[in-house]
Amino acid sequence: MKTAPAMRLVVLCPHFAPDIAPTGDVMTAIVAELVKYNIEVHVVTALPWYRDHEIESSWTGRLIRREHTAWGSITRLHPFPGKNKQGLVRRALGFIAFSVLAGVSALFAGGIHRRVHAVISMSPPLTLGLMGWCSSFLRRAPLIFNIQDIFPDAAVTTGAITNRFVIACAKKLEIVTYHRASKIVVLSEDLQRNVQKKIKSKAHNRVVVIPNFIDVNAIRPLNRMTAYRRELSIGPELVVMYAGNVGFSQSLELLIEAARQMPHVTFVINGGGSAKEALQAQAIGISNLRFGHYQPKERLSEVLATADIHVVPLRAGLGVVSVPSKTYSILAAGRVIVAAIDPDTEVPRILAASGGGLCVAPDDPLALVSAISRLVSDPVMSETMGKSGREWVELHVSAEAVAKMYADLLSMVTNRLVASLSHG
Repeated sequence: MKTAPAMRLVVLCPHFAPDIAPTGDVMTAIVAELVKYNIEVHVVTALPWYRDHEIESSWTGRLIRREHTAWGSITRLHPFPGKNKQGLVRRALGFIAFSVLAGVSALFAGGIHRRVHAVISMSPPLTLGLMGWCSSFLRRAPLIFNIQDIFPDAAVTTGAITNRFVIACAKKLEIVTYHRASKIVVLSEDLQRNVQKKIKSKAHNRVVVIPNFIDVNAIRPLNRMTAYRRELSIGPELVVMYAGNVGFSQSLELLIEAARQMPHVTFVINGGGSAKEALQAQAIGISNLRFGHYQPKERLSEVLATADIHVVPLRAGLGVVSVPSKTYSILAAGRVIVAAIDPDTEVPRILAASGGGLCVAPDDPLALVSAISRLVSDPVMSETMGKSGREWVELHVSAEAVAKMYADLLSMVTNRLVASLSHG
C-alpha cells in the first residue's frame, strides 16, 4: 500500500531537466532531494529552450505538455522565447506570457481540488514570483520565493534595462512579491542584505540564506586530455576557459584582452548567449582564442576538465546581486578558479574558504592577466588549489545538506514535520 505523502508542493521555475540552464539544474536537484522526504512535487516549467533560445526540436508542436512521474508531475509550457536581436520589449512580453500561463497551470497542478501545502517559485523572471503568489493565495498555501539573481538590480547595473518606467515597475513588482512571500530564499548574505534593505524591518526574518549545491558524483575530476580538446583543435597546451552563459554581465572582453596579451596560452569561451556574436567579432585575428558551444549535461565534467584554469567574471557591482553557480561546478571538477568579481562578496568568500582559487578586482584586465600568469607559471599551485576546492565542496555543499535546509524551512512554514523523516 502506497504511503501518503508527508507534504504536497507546487514548484514554478523557468527551467527544469532536460533543459540545460544552470537554474534548471538547481531546481531539478532540489526536487530530486526533496522527494526523498516523501514529499509529492508538481513542477510547472518551460519546454526546453535555453540552449539556442528556441524550443528544442524534439519538444515542439504543443503549447502544453504534461507528464506523470513517480514523485508527482511535470507541466511544461511554451516559453514564448525571443531571440536576443528582437529587443527587450519582445523578450519581456514572452516572460509575461509564460508567467501567466504558468500561474494558471499552477492552479491545476496535482489536481485543483487537492490540498497543496506550499508553493515554491523561482526568480528570475520576476513575473514568476507574482504568479507564484497568486497561485499560493488561491490554493491557500504559503509561498517560498527562491531568488537566484536580484532583479532588476543586475539588469540595471549592466545597462540591459535603462527605461525609467520599466525599472520603476520592476522595482514595485519586486517589493510587492517580497512582502507577500512567507519566506524568501537567497544564495548569500550579500543577497540577503540587499533584499532586507527593500522591505519592512519586521519582515527581515523572512529572508533566509540557502546556498545552491552541487552533485559531486555527477561532476568529478577527469584527465585534462579530453575528447573535447580534440573537437576544439586543442593539443596538450595549457587552457584557460570561461564556461557558461555568454551574456553582458560577465565582462568577457577581459578574456579577449588576456588572450591578446598571452599568446602562448590557449583561451576558450564556451557556451552561448546574447553577447557571443559581439565577442566573436572582437576576437577576429586572435589565433589562441576558441569559441565552443553548449554541450549535453552528461559532458559537463569533460568540458570542465578540458581547462587547466577557469575564469569566473562579473561586472563591477554585480557581486552583491548574483552568485554564479558555475563556481561550485568548477570546484567539483577539481580545477582552479580566477574570479574577477567585487571583493568581499560571496564568490571571493567561497574561494577563500575552499582555497580553490584567486580573486581579482572586476573589469581590470591587467589584474586578471597577472593572476592567470601566476597560475600558469606555477602548475603545482594550480593543481593543489584544484584539489582543495574539490575537497571543500564534498564537505560543505552536498545535495543532502542543502536539501535538509529546504526540508527544515518547509516544516517551519507548513507546520508539518517533514524534516524528522529519515532521508535516503
